[in-house]
Amino acid sequence: MKPPSPLQALRSLLFIPATSTALLPKATSRGADALIVDLEDAIPFAQKDAARPLAASAIRSLAERGATVLLRLNSEPELWREDLKHQPLELLAGVMLPKVETADQIEALEQALRSAAPRSPVPVTIQIETPRGVLAAPSICAHPGLAAVGFGAEDYCATLAVPPTPAALTWPAQQVITCAHAFGLPCWGLAASIALINDPQAYAESVREARAIGFTGTVCIHPNQVQIVNEGFSPSAAELAWAQRVVDADQDAQAQGIGAILLDGRMIDRPIVERARRWLARPKT
Repeated sequence: MKPPSPLQALRSLLFIPATSTALLPKATSRGADALIVDLEDAIPFAQKDAARPLAASAIRSLAERGATVLLRLNSEPELWREDLKHQPLELLAGVMLPKVETADQIEALEQALRSAAPRSPVPVTIQIETPRGVLAAPSICAHPGLAAVGFGAEDYCATLAVPPTPAALTWPAQQVITCAHAFGLPCWGLAASIALINDPQAYAESVREARAIGFTGTVCIHPNQVQIVNEGFSPSAAELAWAQRVVDADQDAQAQGIGAILLDGRMIDRPIVERARRWLARPKT
């Protein structure tokens, strides 16, 4: 098991297309835990070259204002190698490689990052977005250089040529979640469409269900999603009150040399105490 990743606490990760310079002034006021400067899906192929220096400028601007910044690369090696050139890697909390299907892709990126920034290694995060990637999730998540895992619902369902519904997404999402948690990694995503913008109730339900099956946060494609995500991936006031009572009761029990205890008609033992401690350690909205 790897030690906890510094990315573990991130709930909301808001995409900022590298070419959308008009979005930068307000980006750090949206409430997102992290901002992802995007060189992949948001950038047409013909604009990739022009987007790279804009990405470097955006990273510097956002980092100067105290933001936690990641850079999403293109998935093809010939493109992501160009993406990395002249980027201020030392300012990044991580780079994100999309459409990962093998651990070898992580290894190649990690080697390139070690060469580019030998004194300040950049954490590698990935997105699993295809059936091949889902099937290879155990070996992918076991890679020692990996810091976080994302599940790409939209791309996964595009591969299947089906709508991004829970019926299509729950099993692959749980496969990725289980493999990520098995190696101590945060896992970002929804078992539903990430594109819901004008139906906040439906989106909030998707976020609640995502937390219930083990996702720790998700990417956002619009600022209106950020607060919903932060609330949905944070313990409620009732959960926090329960967690504090569990921790307090456990401390009293330990002082008396007692193991499992009874609280509100329910046996409280070590796994439940650990869950309570994790809830109390999560960011608050």
